[in-house]
Amino acid sequence: MSQTDRLKTDCSQCAALCCVMLAFDKGEDFAFDKNPCEPCRNLSGHSCAIHDSLTPKGFPGCVAYDCLGAGNRVTTEVFMGQSWRTDPKLMRPMMEAFSAMREVHKRIDVLRAAETFELKTQDNQTRLDFLTQLERHRWTASELNEFEVGLALEIDIFFHTIGKYLAISRFVEQ
Repeated sequence: MSQTDRLKTDCSQCAALCCVMLAFDKGEDFAFDKNPCEPCRNLSGHSCAIHDSLTPKGFPGCVAYDCLGAGNRVTTEVFMGQSWRTDPKLMRPMMEAFSAMREVHKRIDVLRAAETFELKTQDNQTRLDFLTQLERHRWTASELNEFEVGLALEIDIFFHTIGKYLAISRFVEQ
């Protein structure tokens, strides 16, 4: 998978991680309640049995959801194609890795969006360094477990720093 495709969701390369990990409540977006880390009752293998009719069957929330490629990256890169379906003891580590990879991919998305700011050269280089590190790194489950207390915090501090560009651009537009 090339760096430019990191945020592209490919459900065919995923072990249906969102259909297991994510919880939802019965309402406008979902036809029934589902607890976290509980396989959706519409799941058949690693596919949704009602995928072609999600909205009419009461699941527009599923249609709207995009993991930004975190599920396929966890399945193919971190677990080398293995699945909780064939090896149930992988359920917890896969769900933890999926949660962390979603955080990695959210930060990639924001770092890419920050390209539109007129950043100082040093800030732009920092942005590019973080982006390269997140996109090119081949993650392990243990590294993902450490992500939120290490690199994620550094990136969040950087986001706070470049937030001034957003504030300046808002002021200039007024």
